[in-house]
Parts: sequence; C-alpha cells; structure tokens
Amino acid sequence: MSAEELAVDPSTAARRLLGATLWSGSVGAYLVEVEAYGGDPAGPWHDPAAHSGRGRTPRNAAMFGPPGRLYVYRSYGMHTCANIVSGPDGVASGVLLRSAEIIAGHDIARDRRPAARGADDLARGPGNLGSALGIRMDDYGTDVFDPDSVIRLELGPLADPSRIAAGPRVGVSTEADRPWRLWLHDSRAVSAYRRSPRAPRRGGSA
Repeated sequence: MSAEELAVDPSTAARRLLGATLWSGSVGAYLVEVEAYGGDPAGPWHDPAAHSGRGRTPRNAAMFGPPGRLYVYRSYGMHTCANIVSGPDGVASGVLLRSAEIIAGHDIARDRRPAARGADDLARGPGNLGSALGIRMDDYGTDVFDPDSVIRLELGPLADPSRIAAGPRVGVSTEADRPWRLWLHDSRAVSAYRRSPRAPRRGGSA
C-alpha cells in the first residue's frame, strides 16, 4: 500500500479510494463517496472545474503532486474540504472526499458535529466529513501514507465493482456531467446529488 497506487488517472484514483479508510487521530472514516478532478490545460486531464484548471498557483500547488498528499481548501469560507492528490508527480489531479461512514471515534466525531441527526449524517458531504475528522487548513500538504502523520490513509482491498455507481459531479458550473462522482450505492451515508444552477442543462445550453 503506497502513494504509487494513486499515480493514475483521476477516475481510476477515485475508484481506488472508494472503500478506503481515512484516519484522523483515533477517528476513522470509511470512504463511500468521492469525486475526481483533473488539472491544467498542459496536463493529460484538463478539467476547467478543477482548482488547478487554469494552472499552478501557490494555493493549488499541492494538486501537482506528489500523489498521496492532502489538498485542503475552505468552501464558502466555512467548511474545510479534503482531497487526496492523485496522478504522477508534476501532473495536477485529485479526488475530493465527499462522504464517509464513521467507523471509529464516534464520540469525538459527534462532538465535532453536534448538528448531525444520526450516525449516517456525521460525515455526509465534504464539509461535514472535514468537520467530523477535525481537518484544518494547517493539514494542507500532509503525506497521508506517512505512518507518523495525524491524518493517514489505509487503502485496503478494491471495492467490489457491483457496489460502485457513477454520475455527474456536484455543484460545479463547468464539466458538470463528467461521470467522475463515484459512490457505494448501498451506503446510507452518501450525500444527495445537487446540480449547480449555473451548470448548463443536460443536452442543451444554459
């Protein structure tokens, strides 16, 4: 189990991460929903919806590798969202961690997510996942395969393909219909699909 398993195209990396467990201290999150993103025009997977879609900046530099690093950003100025960097070193891509089932450290996760209605809601949605795991902006660039890191990734076996569903991405206004959102259809912790109102209608213009 190493970061090299994620040095692949975004969709393949996303499939590899389904069913993996992300640990933050003693809190464990079994990943049930992820969303793949490519990179800049110079790379093999140009993706205008990605934070790296226009090229490298100091803010998105982690997306350019090496794989297995944490790319963290703040959504709407409130929610901390976590991505696992994928692709070969120097090529931008990553996988947004959208939802998870908390499998260890439930009391800690509940303390961090007091508004959660039940166990399935603790880490449903990328902002809630970040909150349940206590991920902070200071965790940007963490090597999740380093056994000494507070945030660590255990890949485990590949998820059974019969459990995996794929569909359009959530909340992006461009390239919304790339089927790069993947989830385990038998998990109750998967988030609801919400299409961006700014995204073009399927089969037509905006």
